[in-house]
Amino acid sequence: MSILGVDLGGTNVRAGVVKDNRLVEVVSSPINNQGSQREVLEQIYRVIDPLVQKGLKGIGVGVPSVVELKRGIIYDVQNIPSWKKVPLKTLLEKRYHIPAYINNDANCFAVGEKYFGKAKKYRHVVGLIVGTGLGAGVITNGRLYSGANCGAGEFGMIPYLDHNHEYYSSGQFFKNVYKISGKELFERAKNGDGEAIRIFAEFGSHLGEAVKTVLYAADPEIIILGGSVTKAYRFFRKAMWESIRTFAYSLVLKKIKVEVSKIRNIAILGAAALYYDATAQ
Repeated sequence: MSILGVDLGGTNVRAGVVKDNRLVEVVSSPINNQGSQREVLEQIYRVIDPLVQKGLKGIGVGVPSVVELKRGIIYDVQNIPSWKKVPLKTLLEKRYHIPAYINNDANCFAVGEKYFGKAKKYRHVVGLIVGTGLGAGVITNGRLYSGANCGAGEFGMIPYLDHNHEYYSSGQFFKNVYKISGKELFERAKNGDGEAIRIFAEFGSHLGEAVKTVLYAADPEIIILGGSVTKAYRFFRKAMWESIRTFAYSLVLKKIKVEVSKIRNIAILGAAALYYDATAQ
């Protein structure tokens, strides 16, 4: 059985075939994100078309946007101005004559970890993407929980201090507070720069508070961190856990696991996993 996973980003589209739980082929191509809705769609088709093969059971697509899940309509895709309201599910099913499943990229990350990564043996999971923003996907009783409006897991939008968790617990923190890029700070920290290491520790304290919010709201067995900022995990892990250990319920602290995703191409695998989640018994 083969499933096609598609990761639609703001500057490129990547797709791959998952066969027997392995990613066997990947195609990537830039898109003109300033193009018309039709132009961008044609660029996506050019990536998908060569991968469509006999025996393909479905297409899963992860998008950086809000999704009306039942009809597979995506709204206001980040960095693609012309994609205000696109009935992507209908368009894909009409072209390829197989079921299509659409969800946002954070949900794809969580369900990808459930089927292909560190969450395989758990039924209650949160996948927390720590990148340019703070997004999350929630797995409850072994199934993806997207909420009524694809808005479940928006922990980053919860008020915190004078802003919200995303302001302090994503890559935005370094620019917002210290006017420096996380990438530059990471390079400095790797070279032993004490100030950079201190800033990452401060970041870790904030992220630990965000993790506590996740624990209070979702009560998962495991939280899996993904996203670009996790490359610097060794510099903020200790401070993050110091914050987490102030959580009110000791039983949770004994059991909870927080780990970093190690899977290559998790965005494509997660998109494909939408099929497995939708068809699970």
